Amino acid sequence: MKPDITRPSVLRELLGRHGFTLKKQLGQNFLIDSHALDSIVDAADIHADTSVIEIGPGAGVLTTRLAERAARVLAVEKDESLRPVLEEVLSGTDNVTLLFADALEVSLEDWVGQHWGEVKRLVVAANLPYYITTPLLFHILESNLPVSDMVILVQKEVADRLLAKPGGKDYGVLTVMAQWRAEVQRVVNVSANCFLPPPTVESSVVRLAVRSQPPYPLQREAALRKVVRAAFGMRRKTLDNALAGGLSLSKSAVTHLLACAQIDGKRRGETLDLQEFARLANAFVENGVQ
Repeated sequence: MKPDITRPSVLRELLGRHGFTLKKQLGQNFLIDSHALDSIVDAADIHADTSVIEIGPGAGVLTTRLAERAARVLAVEKDESLRPVLEEVLSGTDNVTLLFADALEVSLEDWVGQHWGEVKRLVVAANLPYYITTPLLFHILESNLPVSDMVILVQKEVADRLLAKPGGKDYGVLTVMAQWRAEVQRVVNVSANCFLPPPTVESSVVRLAVRSQPPYPLQREAALRKVVRAAFGMRRKTLDNALAGGLSLSKSAVTHLLACAQIDGKRRGETLDLQEFARLANAFVENGVQ
């Protein structure tokens, strides 16, 4: 029977035996709470036909739980010095592949195609290093990976932004683009005491159910991204001024585009919902604005 590495003393002994020291710059806070670990696996609805990509396995605490239920697991870890720790923890587990690489630099789409081929169901499940949460979300959601769900442990502040509604201070680029690609729900909040070492912030497990099709008609997603970023680029300004400044357009051109989209330019960007952003992006495309 393998040692229970959710126990802090056991995990510390394991790490120490391999001469591993935690690296704050890599956001290494290992989740050791069984309830939180199970909430990730349960929310991802992992079964025998599920293939899983885990980003940042750390010491393999979550990896072992994923492997118990999944068909196979790809664990992508940036820190090569965790290799002996992971190899010990995962010894005898034949459905886990360790890939030591930066998840933001490797093409996961290519890897899956080359090594797994067709997958019945693909999910991402991870205790994400907080410093790469936002770029990694965009990296995966904007890829062509056939992901059905992402269940990730993130900083509570990020979870609040993912779930925000129009008009609030948390509503921004991340909110709009994540909700455009997926339906988002909070699974559970997680205390700092559930980690080794404890982070300085609270955390949340969130589930992103990736949409099979856009929520509203959209001619070009690149136009949506451009419009959304410009709209939130100068939050204190009205929408017409923010778009003119952010996209280097004349005020008259922006006024015309807003009229085409039936949106009042004196509103602020954070008041627009997904449908309105889609209408605005379509107006840009239809009027030949690049």
